[in-house]
Amino acid sequence: MSLIDIFRKFKWAFVLTVSLVVIEKLAWIVEPSVFGRLLDALIDAASAKGAAHHLNIFGTLWLWLRTSSIAGRLLLWTGVFAVNSGVGAIRRSVDEKIYLNMFTNIAVDVAESCENQGLDVARSASRVELFREYVSFLKKRFPDFIEQFFDLGGTVIALYFFDPRLSLSCLCIGVPLFFVNRLYNNRVIRLQGQLHDLREDVFRIFTKKDRREVRAYYDSTAVPQRKIANWSAVNFAMLRLFLLGIFLVVLFIAIDIDNLTTGQTYAVVAYLWTFITSTEYLPDLMESYTSLKEIQGRVRKETLPEIA
Repeated sequence: MSLIDIFRKFKWAFVLTVSLVVIEKLAWIVEPSVFGRLLDALIDAASAKGAAHHLNIFGTLWLWLRTSSIAGRLLLWTGVFAVNSGVGAIRRSVDEKIYLNMFTNIAVDVAESCENQGLDVARSASRVELFREYVSFLKKRFPDFIEQFFDLGGTVIALYFFDPRLSLSCLCIGVPLFFVNRLYNNRVIRLQGQLHDLREDVFRIFTKKDRREVRAYYDSTAVPQRKIANWSAVNFAMLRLFLLGIFLVVLFIAIDIDNLTTGQTYAVVAYLWTFITSTEYLPDLMESYTSLKEIQGRVRKETLPEIA
């Protein structure tokens, strides 16, 4: 049973949830540029309001709104913000229903397969719980992968329109990211295998009703978890080091750009911050992916029924 099998069986559910993620993230990527233009229009209007210095705050606000450029940009930014927030809220409600139903179907298939293989109840229940990671990955991490793709790719494209050097600087993170993640995957997937071996014994341990066995079991599971956490910390620290260099380079380039308005400066900083926070999130995604990859390899060693 692979991710491809699950995608085939629940393809329309994935079409719905992916569509919502894409709409939400497109609105998120557009928002800094739209707000930057609104900010420039407000600053220009504030600079030119000399004749209206006698107006109070409400009069000044009304004067701004009468200006077509401000009103239009305010309406556009409000619309983009509403799309991002509204679709995000809908997706979080729909996802829960989709993935609860998905796990129920997968659990039934896995339980039937374990019964056909003659596995005992404890091993079968443990295997079903391992497959919960599949559903957890699809529910949380799969949308995260799409979001990070749009955050990173959309940021690089958006920065290109301000200055191509900004995009090229951000793209430089791809080289160290490739080698760091390759090293991380080679080390962590073995640790994930050790952890999953132990997790398949959890129900058997509890059937013994021995406190010392339970303590020893959880002490054992803590060993690979600590090592995985250490590798995640190394991965994160190395990425932060490279990101620091990219951040400084982009700031110097932004200073060098002529005629960069206040709103454009805001947009560049917002895009750069999105790029940095998205890249920082990649180690967590890679840890979830390596865990799922190990489970999939473990299952392929046995004969499981194909999902129609």
